[in-house]
Amino acid sequence: MTSPSITEPTAPTRAATEGSRAAAYPLRDARPRSWPILAAAGTTVFLWASAFVGIRFAGHDYSPGAMALGRMVAASTALSAFVAFTTGVRRARTQRTVPRQGNLAARQTLLPRGGTLGLVALWGVAWFGGYNVALNAAERLVDAGTAALLVSVAPILVAVAAILVLGERLTGRLGVGVAIAFAGVTLIAAGGFTGHADKVGVALAVLSAVLYAFGVLLQKRLLARVDAVTMTWLGALAGTAALLPFAPTLVAQLAAAPLPATLGVLFLGVFPTAIGFLTWGYVLSRWTAGRTTAATYLVPPVAVLLSWTLLGEVPAPLALLGGALCLTGVVFATRR
Repeated sequence: MTSPSITEPTAPTRAATEGSRAAAYPLRDARPRSWPILAAAGTTVFLWASAFVGIRFAGHDYSPGAMALGRMVAASTALSAFVAFTTGVRRARTQRTVPRQGNLAARQTLLPRGGTLGLVALWGVAWFGGYNVALNAAERLVDAGTAALLVSVAPILVAVAAILVLGERLTGRLGVGVAIAFAGVTLIAAGGFTGHADKVGVALAVLSAVLYAFGVLLQKRLLARVDAVTMTWLGALAGTAALLPFAPTLVAQLAAAPLPATLGVLFLGVFPTAIGFLTWGYVLSRWTAGRTTAATYLVPPVAVLLSWTLLGEVPAPLALLGGALCLTGVVFATRR
């Protein structure tokens, strides 16, 4: 008995095989590679974790509203420069490939209109405006580790909102996860991450988590209609406009603040905001909501390590237990 040999498929078989592959992967090169997405996710995690430390550092010299405005002015400037550069490159490429239609293509805009533009502006005001002010105010009263761990419950709020707003089914797994995370929040609120917690600061950090959850839900919906760069840029402009009432305070504090604090505000604008949100939008538009949420689980531990190393904020044992419960509850509730 001879073993079957592997032969070259006939032309019809080969055509059928290639046709099935083409149907499965109509644009094979368009499938996203994993390493750029992983690199973008890692960049987002590190920059967002560093933001908690930067806010704590600059918060000694800048009030919450002024720091948020200074951060967003820097972010909007960096994002506008990036959008202008990419638009120029795209225009030059279009004129080079289709000379007769280059001027028409250059005049075409990718900006959203109508209700979509209004929702993008709402997203920017809520996240770049409200979230930043609430978090800045919270970190004047609680340490960076406490704020990072309390904000980390946002994925659970996203899941709860999906039940209340979208009518998704409440599962026992989600209920148990919420209970575990709530126990962790209670432990953190009782003693703080460094042995002291301000109840107002804890409430402000929880408000930040609520605004964070709202921003994630709205952004995920809008990314189906608006590209990540355009949405981040327009949202930053909307958030900056909403924070303009703090301009007189910012001008006064700029004159009095030491240079390291001012550089800290600029860092918050260019790196965690401009670069961090560009990479976040890139990841969110290519990964599922579950995988993207899972990546953010790393933000609190990294923030705690940076706070411990750079600011000397040593975690208390009870708060470490509370933080572990928070992350356990979030993972349990949101992972399948």
